[in-house]
Amino acid sequence: MAQIAEDKAIAQSDIEIWFADEARIGQKNKITRRWARRGTRPSAPHDQRTASTYIFGAICPMEGKGAALVLPTCNTEAMNLHLAEIATEIAPGKHAILLLDQAGWHLSSRLVVPPNITLVPLPSKCPELNPQENVWQFMRDNWLSNRVFKSYEDIVDHCCYAWNKLIDQPWRIMSIGIRDWAYRF
Repeated sequence: MAQIAEDKAIAQSDIEIWFADEARIGQKNKITRRWARRGTRPSAPHDQRTASTYIFGAICPMEGKGAALVLPTCNTEAMNLHLAEIATEIAPGKHAILLLDQAGWHLSSRLVVPPNITLVPLPSKCPELNPQENVWQFMRDNWLSNRVFKSYEDIVDHCCYAWNKLIDQPWRIMSIGIRDWAYRF
């Protein structure tokens, strides 16, 4: 991390570390654990329809903030929109190091990376290094699973509700997202 700061003449105190990823949310939803009386089997709705959307999300655990877009497709154009959204959440005068996996749309030559962001790919096949994966799990467990969505618009509404509820809890972003290894510089 210090090398990036030196190359761009940015003080370490002016760096924000962000993590980004995307999640597919849809009618064919996952069933998660439920509380039930011992010896009973609680019912859980399971839809067979296939409408879905994507949440492009990013968090800055040290600051307890995030940026997200709910989009119909997962591609380079959507990633460009997400990068532009993240850029608006970076504090004035700061520079973001955005850690993300090596999905094709994250490394595309057609990406338009804002000047206040530097992309840093995480090693391949290591989702445990990206706390945004834990954010998705938390959102699914608490706000998005075990339900039947009425329509595509209902999926989008629930995704927006879940993300906004998370953003209203900066301490939750911090507790889920802070990784000691990311802040040792």
